[in-house]
Amino acid sequence: MVRSSVDVRALQQPIRERYQRDPAAAQIVLTARSAATDLSDPLHCSVDIGTVVRSGAHAAVGGKGDVPCSGDLLLAALAACQEITLRMVAANMGIDLESVNVEVTGDWDARGTLAFKDAPIGITKVRCHTTVVVAGDERGERADRLLRSAEKYCVVLNTLRAGVAVESSFDLRVAESH
Repeated sequence: MVRSSVDVRALQQPIRERYQRDPAAAQIVLTARSAATDLSDPLHCSVDIGTVVRSGAHAAVGGKGDVPCSGDLLLAALAACQEITLRMVAANMGIDLESVNVEVTGDWDARGTLAFKDAPIGITKVRCHTTVVVAGDERGERADRLLRSAEKYCVVLNTLRAGVAVESSFDLRVAESH
């Protein structure tokens, strides 16, 4: 049995009070941006999310398969969000965890990325399966509440389920001749 080493409720209490007084303080802008990489390598890039993460083209479309592709990162974001939400909810509820396992899979037809006519572009289905073993809940009532709450408050899960407006813009500039 593993008891949370952090009192999440106490940690969040002043944050909750601040957001109660000032709801605008809870509006956060998350940012990811390109990190400098070798532009002569079309198969790899890096993204800065506070930590630089390397990514690359999937082997199914000509990549080397040596680093996670962007689809892997999307699924990893869901797995990470689901697990951290579950852990925080368990800590808040005083539920001791024996184990947590989150597995996320996504269906992708690589032909769309290779411009095959009528092939879908993007991941067409995502499955997230979470297995949790809790200590001392013989009837499963607290565990059921834990799972419902973890599903309800997982930001990435709910973003994917509900969809979100995505704006995309491109600026094309021509380099000055030297």
